Amino acid sequence: MYQLDKDAFGGFLAALRREKGLTQRQLAETLFVSDKAVSKWERGVSQR
Repeated sequence: MYQLDKDAFGGFLAALRREKGLTQRQLAETLFVSDKAVSKWERGVSQR
């Protein structure tokens, strides 16, 4: 099974979010998740 590199994904997500000029809260609202979830993804703490 494929294993996701949480740190690499988090860095990619953070860079893309900043490139688009979005805050974590704005991205979270777009994805219907909490801003805490986005923060955890970007820090590589969680992938869910």
